[in-house]
Amino acid sequence: MSSRPTIKEVSKIAGVSFKTVSRVLNNEKHVSEETRRRVEEVVARLNFRPSHAARTLAGRRSFQVALLYDNPSPYYVYHIQLGAQQRCSELGYRLLLQPIDSQSPDLVSNVMALVDEAHLDGVILSPPVTEIAALLDELDRRGLPYVRIAPGARKDSGMAAAIDDVAAAREVTEHLIGLGHRAIGFIRGLDSHVSTWERLQGYREALEAHGIAFDEGLVVAGENSFTSGGEAARQLLERTPRPSAIFAGNDDMAAGVLAVAHEADIDVPGQLSIVGFDDSDLARAVWPPLTTMRQPVRELAYAAADLMLSPEAEPRVTLEHKLMIRSTTGPAPR
Repeated sequence: MSSRPTIKEVSKIAGVSFKTVSRVLNNEKHVSEETRRRVEEVVARLNFRPSHAARTLAGRRSFQVALLYDNPSPYYVYHIQLGAQQRCSELGYRLLLQPIDSQSPDLVSNVMALVDEAHLDGVILSPPVTEIAALLDELDRRGLPYVRIAPGARKDSGMAAAIDDVAAAREVTEHLIGLGHRAIGFIRGLDSHVSTWERLQGYREALEAHGIAFDEGLVVAGENSFTSGGEAARQLLERTPRPSAIFAGNDDMAAGVLAVAHEADIDVPGQLSIVGFDDSDLARAVWPPLTTMRQPVRELAYAAADLMLSPEAEPRVTLEHKLMIRSTTGPAPR
């Protein structure tokens, strides 16, 4: 017997056909109670997990899809969930929410176990899960539909919903340059997010376009969290001279910058301008309200679910971003 039992082994031991095993696994009718009991006992004894082949053999859809996420920003995750849930509900599908550890060596096998056990009709991948090559390869191999929210690498893999992160970051930086800022700090997000590097690229392109030399000392790594934003801000504000503006790669980190500025009695925006990215609820909850680049997170997730479940939908969609100018940006101090 193989290390992982197959539907063939289950059917042989139970003394029934492959299709009968599939009907039992899918809880279909037209199976006697005695046969169902016998198959379920074999399944339990072998610790058998239904395979994609068994699902295909059954010839039916489960009307279930899963959203896979691993992101330290609760605001981002919340709106991703809301958008995907709304579209799935409208189309009569159940959305399973599955947090995963994108660094786990067992990630692919764990996701495939979920696919098989829940008989998923597809999966929605949010950053940084969108970038896990081994997972994309396995989904392609199985032929399971998937949609990637804001993919960076391998942009042609699967369907996708995204914004132009490079252009958005360039616009943020140009806003600060237009206010007279020249020493602009940049707090990048997690290295595993390709959008981190695309936003850094947009920041550098804007500096270059305006003849401002790129200074590696003004770029500090963050982890997309409030705490890491505060730690990065302290590093930047210890510089002499310190930057007159800080562009953080998401709103959580920007809120951390704002908190550190308040602690240090630095006037915002009189002495320091701050910009975030996402336009999460947090951007409007902090004081002063945060200037930020609006990434339509909820709409991206809605579009991702629509791409997967609507046969007439285009395979990829790019949504518009918008700079939301509020109270944390102002003219550079003289």
